[in-house]
Amino acid sequence: MTFADLRLIDPLLRSVSAEGYTTPTPIQQQAIPHVLEGRDLLGLAQTGTGKTAAFALPILQRLQAAGRRPHGDRAIAVLVLTPTRELAAQIGEGFGAYGRHLGYKHAVIFGGVGQNAQERAIRGGLDILVATPGRLLDLVQQRIVHLNKIEIFVLDEADRMLDMGFIHDVRRVISHLPRDRQTLFFSATMPPEAKKLADAILRNPATVAVAPVSSTAERVEQRIYFVERGDKRPALAALLETDATITRALVFTQMKHTANRVAEYLQKRGVEADAIHGNKSQNARERALARFKAGQARVLVATDIAARGIDIDEVSHVINYELPNVPETYVHRIGPTASAGKNGIAI
Repeated sequence: MTFADLRLIDPLLRSVSAEGYTTPTPIQQQAIPHVLEGRDLLGLAQTGTGKTAAFALPILQRLQAAGRRPHGDRAIAVLVLTPTRELAAQIGEGFGAYGRHLGYKHAVIFGGVGQNAQERAIRGGLDILVATPGRLLDLVQQRIVHLNKIEIFVLDEADRMLDMGFIHDVRRVISHLPRDRQTLFFSATMPPEAKKLADAILRNPATVAVAPVSSTAERVEQRIYFVERGDKRPALAALLETDATITRALVFTQMKHTANRVAEYLQKRGVEADAIHGNKSQNARERALARFKAGQARVLVATDIAARGIDIDEVSHVINYELPNVPETYVHRIGPTASAGKNGIAI
């Protein structure tokens, strides 16, 4: 199957081709036709499955089919709600890349940075808004953002939203939306609270699932080393020093201070490493991600804020320095090492 088989319009096909994609992923094959038809959608998909394109492409086509002039109508038509700043930025990049020949205007808003630039973007007129819940509600309360004309609502990483304690914020956002809208609900797992939310906001949805819920990606080879707590940092450094196949490693810790200590220890041992977690400023997080993506840092030490939705190609290994408490979190952590159809290794 090709993207043309999905009945996408030429401007989108040209954008997809420019991104180097030829064959749609399973989630794209299944989701795009339903979204184009205007149906509500329940999408069960893990990280690295091509989910952003699965909703961004048909949303852009629906805006064009409805005759919407690029940011000629001031009311925002599309809202994408997502749990983390990194994921919001990444989705914004997706809309920019796929919609480059259509001219629709998008903005990304999240907390942790000043709101002036975000406010200017909104006041300039928007078609698509990608947001994290906290900053969005702040701007709604200040009457800077109006959600009463939203036509398409995407709730992304719903289970992660619940994990992070955003359920009340999500419900408050939904209360500002018009009842008559198309809703797309994406989640990697369906714990009871997520199912309850989906049942409440979806109307006769199409359901698409591309991996068994709570199962690890098939292309990930999983290894375990039994190490005493005090020996973990030297063991990690020794592994990185002796295994040349570890070209780009995502290392997970439970605590922010542990992430810092591990990154500092590796740097002292001559391994290029950065840490990323919730206490880092937005600029520091973006710098660390950029260095990792560019291959300037071989190791990115992260708490679970980075476990979901960060789209980094060529992650050769995911290393769980500490195991998470929840099985689903382990599934999400190791996903990036087998994204885009590649094999990966989790340790």
